Amino acid sequence: MVVVMEERATEEQIQHVIAQLTEMGFDVHRSTGALRTVIGAVGGNREADPRLVEVLDGVHEVLRITEPYKLASRTFKPDGTVVAVDDVRIGGDEVIVMAGPCSAESETQVNTTAAAVKRAGAKILRGGAFKPRSSPYSFQGLGEAGLQMLRGAADAHQLKLVSEVMDVSQIEQVEQYADILQVGARNMQNFTLLRELGRSRKPVLLKRGISATIEEWLLSAEYVLAGGNQDVILCERGIRTFESYTRNTLDISAIPVVKKLSHLPIIVDPSHGTGRRDKVAPMARAAVAAGADGLLIEVHCDPDHALSDGAQSMFPSQFDRLMAELRIIAPAIGRSICLEPVARRGWGH
Repeated sequence: MVVVMEERATEEQIQHVIAQLTEMGFDVHRSTGALRTVIGAVGGNREADPRLVEVLDGVHEVLRITEPYKLASRTFKPDGTVVAVDDVRIGGDEVIVMAGPCSAESETQVNTTAAAVKRAGAKILRGGAFKPRSSPYSFQGLGEAGLQMLRGAADAHQLKLVSEVMDVSQIEQVEQYADILQVGARNMQNFTLLRELGRSRKPVLLKRGISATIEEWLLSAEYVLAGGNQDVILCERGIRTFESYTRNTLDISAIPVVKKLSHLPIIVDPSHGTGRRDKVAPMARAAVAAGADGLLIEVHCDPDHALSDGAQSMFPSQFDRLMAELRIIAPAIGRSICLEPVARRGWGH
């Protein structure tokens, strides 16, 4: 259930309600909005009488959450969540762009690409050090050496860093380098990993599974939220359908659906969503127009020779053009994109 406190409820009244819910066997999660405090009560006795809480001093109303996901529901938190990484705010008025190579390959490659995406207006460097690949013979990433390269490039160009964690055993190591911990599509329902990430104090970027419904996706987010980590960012990255022309089918409709159902910010990965470099820009434009809070885009200084996902990685010049286009689209829907000066290098490759 959700307990909505009155606007002028005192801290003593709030704590009394929390104590009552705890005594009833609920796990209690507090959310403080601009006007009211909302208390989410999860678990507990399904037959618990909400009237026992309704009559307590300072309580405005008690609501039943009908969705199977509780803490991720907009019923629990009507206002949208903003995930802050220092001065970068994901879910606010600005559309945050995360860009960089699929995986760290060399110092030169990582630094060159980081410099390019920074000049174009990206706020967060994306890049993998541990790569889940369908084939055991494909490039698997450089491990900690790759994380060191990515962290060094992010610091050198004043960028934040998002990188994937594939296993519980990797969490502590990735936390030392990354500002945001990414959970890939293959691990969306790795509940052991999600539970452990719930104990982390780093934001978690949760990609939608290859064949996952939106409800299943939000339930995976619930695992992280229930563990105490409130900084979850959802990432739509395409789902597997019968269509074979693109790598996946990018579900743009998931953006407004998630916005209605959940308070969590949602970003879009058009690189994995299409698997084709020439389709990334139009889908990125569509995602921003549909209300995405950010984008996750693969950019490589030499994609034709990339060790992974070269076909879906943009040239820096293409990324420049895309960012210029997004600066036209975002204001039309009341959003903005980084307006720092952009170094133009021409539109050619």
